[in-house]
Amino acid sequence: MSKKDRMSGNEAVAYAIRQINPDVMPAFPITPSTEIPQLVSTYIANGEMDTEFIPVESEHSSMSATVGAEAAGARSLTATSSCGLALMWEELLIAASNRMPCALALVNRTLSGPININCDHSDGMGARDTGWIQIYAETNQEAYDNFIQAYPIAEDKRVHLPIMICQDGFITSHAVQNIELNEDQDVKDFVGEYNPEEYLLNTGNPIAIGPYSISNYAMEARKAQEMAMENSKEVIIEVAKKYKEKFGRGFELFEEYRTADADYIMLIMGSAAGTAKQAVDDLREKGYKVGVLKLRVFRPFPADEIAKALSNCKAVAIMERTESYNGHGGPLASEVRAGLFENGINIKAVCYTYGLAGRDFTVEHVYSIFDELKDVDLNNKKVKQHRYINLRTKEEN
Repeated sequence: MSKKDRMSGNEAVAYAIRQINPDVMPAFPITPSTEIPQLVSTYIANGEMDTEFIPVESEHSSMSATVGAEAAGARSLTATSSCGLALMWEELLIAASNRMPCALALVNRTLSGPININCDHSDGMGARDTGWIQIYAETNQEAYDNFIQAYPIAEDKRVHLPIMICQDGFITSHAVQNIELNEDQDVKDFVGEYNPEEYLLNTGNPIAIGPYSISNYAMEARKAQEMAMENSKEVIIEVAKKYKEKFGRGFELFEEYRTADADYIMLIMGSAAGTAKQAVDDLREKGYKVGVLKLRVFRPFPADEIAKALSNCKAVAIMERTESYNGHGGPLASEVRAGLFENGINIKAVCYTYGLAGRDFTVEHVYSIFDELKDVDLNNKKVKQHRYINLRTKEEN
């Protein structure tokens, strides 16, 4: 059973946390994720959950305390955005290398500078090589559903890695949308209890966590992490299937929207996928064969699966909401193109950068990108890769 309500994305994630009722939540406020620990602490104060809330002096401390609590055997989480994630950097790597299946509610916000509090994916993309699973949401509903699936994925014995559940700052975190909420007991049954095999407070079996690793062992530990990340792909699909069977909503590694016969596809992540879908619906009415591939899971990166999904189209627009400063695109472009190459799929791929620091991205921009893809395909038009959309210069528009 489910009940209908209206919530912001932050409220939805906090509601999911209340239903899961984890053991420990250290947190430090930062816009636009501040509401999540604020709401959780209110639930605790009202006696609606018994999570141990720890106010700390910085985001570095919040992740340190999260790792420590998880190592002690407690199901733990925190929330942050932007510079808060950057301040956690050292501890992100520690959490992953110590194989701590803790969760992080990441509300995506641009990394300084220049100073800005609006959405892009530079924080999450910057942490792409820290060893964390990363799942992105298009809507408040998905942010809620994704968080409920987080612990069953992270705590699976085949995985045991930390997980980020990401949503776009302000666009979903503060915007109110209709949402379907699961019953409390159903969520508790789905997530289950956390019963770690090894933990510091198990007095009958003392262990060390995070000791110095000499060269003879460190490389093998990294390989074990890599194998666990690859295993998580299968687990994510399994958990999504169980979630859909129980609650009627399910998401896999990515969503294919009207792509079955599409000549031109836009690959995109996060809330802007809704804009792209609306444009696709409009263009379909005019006879254009276009579609959207919305990437949900960025880590582990589903390169082979994406390559297969794109194999029958003629051209793809790869949409980046971050800047890698490498001169030819961002992380999505690099990894999608590598996947296409490795799978022997020779289609035209154009990388676009959009929405940095909250810059508007509209259906009109999507129309123009699909028109350009058509021109690239039919007329062999030479286009500039790594072009900024809606940039305020004459040559870019």
